[in-house]
Amino acid sequence: MKRIGLSLIFSVTLVITSCKNENTTAEERVDEHTNLTKGLEEAGPGDTYIEDQELILDMEPRSGSDVSGTVTFTEVNGEVTMTADLSGLSEGMHAIHIHENADCSAEDGTSAGGHWNPTFEDHGEWGDVDGYHKGDIGNFDVNSNGEGSITFTTDQWCIGCEDETKNIIGKSVIVHEGVDDYTSQPSGAAGTRIGCAEITE
Repeated sequence: MKRIGLSLIFSVTLVITSCKNENTTAEERVDEHTNLTKGLEEAGPGDTYIEDQELILDMEPRSGSDVSGTVTFTEVNGEVTMTADLSGLSEGMHAIHIHENADCSAEDGTSAGGHWNPTFEDHGEWGDVDGYHKGDIGNFDVNSNGEGSITFTTDQWCIGCEDETKNIIGKSVIVHEGVDDYTSQPSGAAGTRIGCAEITE
């Protein structure tokens, strides 16, 4: 009798489990498996998988320019990627930086403050052993149609973390009319601020 009872319980359990699985489509089960597998593959030993974060910002024209476009920040497993897709610029090279205030209210963009520099370094090209600002992204090229883009990835930024030397929330992205020479202090002599995007959640 005991063996029969256990068999009956096992059979009932299989029926209940089968009914439950029928309420989930095959597509949903595949998606769940794919997402879980992706998270486990990307996470390192001892890491906790964290859902991706993304911010999409509109670039606003400043100083009488026609600049427009978007700046997207994505954080995945401790690295932030910035992609700026812009138009309405003059052909050639232009500087782009992160500035210290999320404030684009001034017509000339000066309300954004200076370069974001939480570690109090000299201005320079990113990675320079003599120092650089956390906001020193660099230059990007614009074609004859006035369109340009740049993609930049670093583990020295974060989106909304508690480390104020890495957190980009509360800052802004500034596009300049000129080129960053990487040496002039404190901002590379990049010239007029012609675009501004506030980095807010």
